[in-house]
Amino acid sequence: MKKQRTIPAKQSDDEKVEILLVEDTESDARRTLDALREGKVRNRVVWVQDGQQAIDFLHKEGTFAEAARPDLILLDWHLPKISGADVLAHIKEDPHLKRIPVVIMTGSREERAVLEAYDRHANCFVNKPMDVREFINVVRSIEDFWLTVVRLPAA
Repeated sequence: MKKQRTIPAKQSDDEKVEILLVEDTESDARRTLDALREGKVRNRVVWVQDGQQAIDFLHKEGTFAEAARPDLILLDWHLPKISGADVLAHIKEDPHLKRIPVVIMTGSREERAVLEAYDRHANCFVNKPMDVREFINVVRSIEDFWLTVVRLPAA
């Protein structure tokens, strides 16, 4: 039986939560990175800008050969090369990746996108607010919930 990894609100200095941010819009990525950097949980965030880079990262291919397995994935829905929907399906169909929580963060307000994300086993679907302060609050809420409240599975 595999051990579960609990992420406490206060961690030791050497323990970091690994987050994969998959976001093609630089301004949204910067806001997310800033909000996570100022958060209460020690984390290491790797930012990739398209779906192909996300898949390469998760499979430790190419320049990502030394990549750590993420504890959480923040995934934009509209991505170049491979869509967020296809990245999500890939993750949830892979027995080695499917337990990683995937939070869809998108500006899309389309109901069909919400349904498709949950049909593909997203862990949650969050609309990105346009307002900068609201955006930062949403990211901090995600961090609070997924990194201090939820018990994450071990790698």
